[in-house]
Amino acid sequence: MNPAGGLSYHACLADTLNSSLELPSAGGFTISEIRQQPDTWPVTFERVRKAPLGRVSPPVITGAGTSAYAAIAIESAWPGSRAIASTELLFDFEEPLSSLGTVVSLARSGDSPESVAVVRKIQKRLPSIRHIALTCNPHGKLANWPGVEAVLLDPLSNDRSLVMTSSFSNLVLAGIALSRPAELEQALPVLCAGARTVLGKYEAAAKALAAKPPARVVALGSAPLFGAAREATLKVLEITSARIPAIPETYLGLRHGPMSFVNAETLVLCLISSDPKRRRYEMDLVNELRAKKIGRLVGLAPADADTSAFDEVVTTEASSLPDYLRTPVEIVFCQLLAYHLSLRFGLDPDNPSPGGVINRVVQGVRIYED
Repeated sequence: MNPAGGLSYHACLADTLNSSLELPSAGGFTISEIRQQPDTWPVTFERVRKAPLGRVSPPVITGAGTSAYAAIAIESAWPGSRAIASTELLFDFEEPLSSLGTVVSLARSGDSPESVAVVRKIQKRLPSIRHIALTCNPHGKLANWPGVEAVLLDPLSNDRSLVMTSSFSNLVLAGIALSRPAELEQALPVLCAGARTVLGKYEAAAKALAAKPPARVVALGSAPLFGAAREATLKVLEITSARIPAIPETYLGLRHGPMSFVNAETLVLCLISSDPKRRRYEMDLVNELRAKKIGRLVGLAPADADTSAFDEVVTTEASSLPDYLRTPVEIVFCQLLAYHLSLRFGLDPDNPSPGGVINRVVQGVRIYED
């Protein structure tokens, strides 16, 4: 399958690599991995589609950090599934697995301490549970663990940067491919086109916003896009080494205390629903922020939404798709914003934590056996 636009995957990849040669050395991996995303999605989709998995019942979807937020995004597209971070599933897996007989683990490297520990503990206690892994790393422990059906995503999605970008979107897309393969196949050209629109049309807007760094960032998303909101704020925290505090929230939830976090210098990323009924509640909150004169409001919104309250609007071919399909595209603008914020602070987006406070693969987790 060719990406949208008619170019072959290898031609798109060549363009991506050539463009990366023109980039500054700081953040070279990160920006190339952001830009390659629409070229990798068709490859990941084909790999999932061809995997000999048969029918996959609604699972517990698990992962840590960014992978846990990918699980939240997938849950919205998979009726009956349940997203539980592996950092929590490690302690309590018997209750959720009493009704769900499959675990789908998400991982970039598959080498985080919790990744295999969760599988091992479940295999020991509940040997009838089926284990599937969606992973970007063919050499990781999770991909090679006995009893795990591993599906390897496009190898380019095994991001070399500390921060996960293309690995996140590919994990989300792979999970949707398991739950809604026919619908995703139809939507995939639109998703790829939407990502290319963000990369080609809106990177300048992301750079301009980063030129005047906000004091704080809030990302708002209703349930189907809340995984994207959580990942957006994590990217800002990670890649700026927490120079900018950032929190995710739902639209209705913001009024219940977290609105105190928003001031005139807060950048508010508003993931606006393509569902008009849900959007009514979202826009009421956006208009309230505008009336109170708090927040620099950026709307990632469908073309038919009223966007007059926003300071900046990002709209693509994919914005009108059902919300549960939109996360891979909507996260791209947020990644670009985080990348340019990191450069604005003089950091290296590939390694924004040179002191080792955080690492590409989590360290320091001691696993206690029962």
